[in-house]
Amino acid sequence: MNAAPTTRRLTVAQALVEFLAHQYTERDGRRQRLIGACWGIFGHGNVAGVGQALLESGTALPYLQGRNEQAMVHAAVGYARQCDRLSAHAVTTSIGPGATNLVTGAALATVNRLPVLLLPGDTFATRPAEPVLQQLEVPYAGDVSVNDVLRPVSRYFDRVTRPEALIPAAMQAMRVLADPVDTGAVTLALPQDVQAEAYDWPEEFFADRVWRVPRPAPDAAALAEAVRAVRGARRPLVIAGGGVHHSEAEEALRAFADATGIPVASTQAGKGSLRHDHPCDVGGIGHTGTATADALAREADLVLGVGTRYTDFTTASATLFAEPGVRFVNLNIAAFDSHKLGALSLVADARAGLAALTDALAGHRVEKEYEAAYGAAKEEWERRVDAAYGAADASARPSQTQVLGALDALVDESDIVINAAGSLPGDLHKLWRARSRRQYHLEYGYSCMGYEIPAAIGVRLAAPDRPVWALVGDGTYLMNPTEIVTAVQEGINFTMVLIQNHGYASIGGLSEATGGERFGTAYRFRAADGTYTGAPLPVDLAANAASLGMRVIRAATVGELRAALAEARGANRPTCVYVETETADTVPGAPEAQAWWDVPVAETATRPAAVAARAAYDRQAAGRRRHL
Repeated sequence: MNAAPTTRRLTVAQALVEFLAHQYTERDGRRQRLIGACWGIFGHGNVAGVGQALLESGTALPYLQGRNEQAMVHAAVGYARQCDRLSAHAVTTSIGPGATNLVTGAALATVNRLPVLLLPGDTFATRPAEPVLQQLEVPYAGDVSVNDVLRPVSRYFDRVTRPEALIPAAMQAMRVLADPVDTGAVTLALPQDVQAEAYDWPEEFFADRVWRVPRPAPDAAALAEAVRAVRGARRPLVIAGGGVHHSEAEEALRAFADATGIPVASTQAGKGSLRHDHPCDVGGIGHTGTATADALAREADLVLGVGTRYTDFTTASATLFAEPGVRFVNLNIAAFDSHKLGALSLVADARAGLAALTDALAGHRVEKEYEAAYGAAKEEWERRVDAAYGAADASARPSQTQVLGALDALVDESDIVINAAGSLPGDLHKLWRARSRRQYHLEYGYSCMGYEIPAAIGVRLAAPDRPVWALVGDGTYLMNPTEIVTAVQEGINFTMVLIQNHGYASIGGLSEATGGERFGTAYRFRAADGTYTGAPLPVDLAANAASLGMRVIRAATVGELRAALAEARGANRPTCVYVETETADTVPGAPEAQAWWDVPVAETATRPAAVAARAAYDRQAAGRRRHL
């Protein structure tokens, strides 16, 4: 007679927490926790379910306290990116606004293909009383809750309305989180009554489970065709995207570049795939790219994309690759991305695919004249970077690019620099000299203001021995400073460089370029005629950061800034370096955009600025093309 299967009686929330503590990923023989910790803000809907389960689990699934639900997702995303998507965090919230606050973070995770597990509370499955607090009543559908807004921004969504339904839902959730193609935000909506319901769970549900992350090799026929295309090109160019980092393919890319001499440009997510001083590294590509990379892109007869999604910033809104006969070969683990721009599709892991290409191209190298030309252009760009960073008078107020120059002079391979939105991403993509893999951490798929501070916490949790810098403008600081309190409470050390320029610098420049005359982009007093003029507002962001528990070092000059950055790098607590930057045209700044970005301008207008901007827009838009 067979023995009865062993079961354990736990609530749904207790079973889920126990299950998560036993999930692992494995790649190249290295195993790690799939769910490293759970962030949470508790309210009705999760306090007596997931909250009680986390308390009961002790250290089996570590708990992290956040202050804002969106920020908790950002912290989880920062952690997952730093872990090369092999480990993730969960985030639990109450029902109502706690759940809907997840939407922006979920969209960011899914757009960037980064794993995060969302566990929002939900209204009663049994409906003992309706409506309950914070419940959305939908007259035409009784099974809809506010959590349904997470469906379009989740790679997998399920509502667990019965205890036994948790088993398949949890398994599917882990499958998606660990899948390098399908990963993103995963949502398990948990009705608050079901969370607390007990069930007899099979012991097998709690066994250690390993989700192996594969490295698929390219198809032989597709590889042969790609090799023929590369051998036949005179002016090839590699575009390295975020997939290079996710695959840990940096060394494979370096070997490929060493062997072939093909120049390598990088997207925001791919920057640092080669060290800045590698002879083949030509810097950022696209609207925020370098003159060197963009000139090569315009003349390239073959573009080899590695792990890139080809966003509009990368392609300069389909105007950058101008050679009439240009062809594309896309090496990407996702077939969806590998077919873009009418490319020859090479579906494979980035590291495996680059190694296969390098072997198959043995003995092939670009012409010496081509190497010499892009090498000279690279040297010329470096001189422009030096000029932008500037040997400023130590007593002068720094420009934003001089702030970056001061930081560039201080850091080494161990430092990590984080940014997401505003004018800084453009400056960083053009100017930053990436020294190591994962040093350059830019969230630019969703370009979300308020990402940097919580992401710095997540990155530091993933890399506790590396100095972490969150570069934050005044606009993004005002969006989401609350997780400073979390960093102080948990002793998570990072440095925030808070740059005050009294407005939205990036969108102000875009407004001016598109005929909007910087309307609504400066932080100034409103005059009687409705315009914003006069002195900056009497707002002290440094004092605000200090009130949230950070140590603050104010720097008014270039000399003080250099000293403040050096002091902050050695600090043992969360520290803010606060600097007001010079915005006058006489101060050296980053070079202008080297390629276009499509932001439609009013087709009819009465103000001269908008009329002129439309004429410029029409000239640029005429260069758009479809690559088929």
